[in-house]
Amino acid sequence: MAMTLLEYSKGLSSGEEYRQGVIELYAGSSGILANLPFDDIQGNALKYDTEDSLPGVAFRGINETYTSATGVINPQTESLTASGGTLDVDRMLVKTQGEGSRNRHEAMKVRALSLLWTKKFIKGDSNTDPREFDGLQSRLVNDQLIAAGATSGGDALSLSTLDQLTDQVVDPTHYIMNKAMRRRLTQAARNSSIGGFITFDVDAFGKQVSMYNGLPIIEIDLDNESTAILPFTEANPGGGTAASTSIYCVSFAENGVMGLQNGGIEVEDLGNPTGTLYSTLVEWYSAFGVFNGRGAARLNGIKNAAVVV
Repeated sequence: MAMTLLEYSKGLSSGEEYRQGVIELYAGSSGILANLPFDDIQGNALKYDTEDSLPGVAFRGINETYTSATGVINPQTESLTASGGTLDVDRMLVKTQGEGSRNRHEAMKVRALSLLWTKKFIKGDSNTDPREFDGLQSRLVNDQLIAAGATSGGDALSLSTLDQLTDQVVDPTHYIMNKAMRRRLTQAARNSSIGGFITFDVDAFGKQVSMYNGLPIIEIDLDNESTAILPFTEANPGGGTAASTSIYCVSFAENGVMGLQNGGIEVEDLGNPTGTLYSTLVEWYSAFGVFNGRGAARLNGIKNAAVVV
């Protein structure tokens, strides 16, 4: 059964408290990893099928026959990728500042890995780097890619187009957008001539979460190199200077968008192999799949402007 990383960490046995803490830090550093369910698989890849089109059906009259028709199934394969890093802390820091200094440096590395995974969930491209998985931007095409408009330089987000994006996803659970767009939605909700239904809730880590029409908004900010993950520098459907961003609507579920892993996040204390550095290896064999052709959709070409009706 698929479960979030936080749920997975709570199921670890006694004696794995450090590993539990690392997994919870992974999840707590990323809204994506806090909400995306993961399924444990055997081996290094998962093969599955997605429906492309349903078989033909019809009514018939007496003494008539049905026309034979079959649906179209597309086979897919998701290969796990290896991500992680070695966390090295000088023994002098541990000696002079205590064991807590090692924990702080290791926590920084874990947060960086979490932000890198989050970036690849959106922007990953195996054609550019075969060591990473394809992100949503590479996967979503045709009906699952909706343009905010055709204006050179991008178009303002309209609530009607955002609703269209939502309708294109089966059982939607979340929106994904940058902080600027979340602020734009909040501002629109205060404007009686525009509207929009914004509410607030608290997640499993005690953080306030904005919600639009009942769906939580996952805010995407900076990656591990302090670079915006969803900047206003994407190409516009209508051409002109690349000055737009995207909003994603997703269904985080077993029959929607689901993470894959083999054995969970591994944490191994390597001791002091060099004589001067304490080392800890953190590694994760993971990927994700879109298990329904309408499990996610992307609205692109949105410029940084006030929301319209």
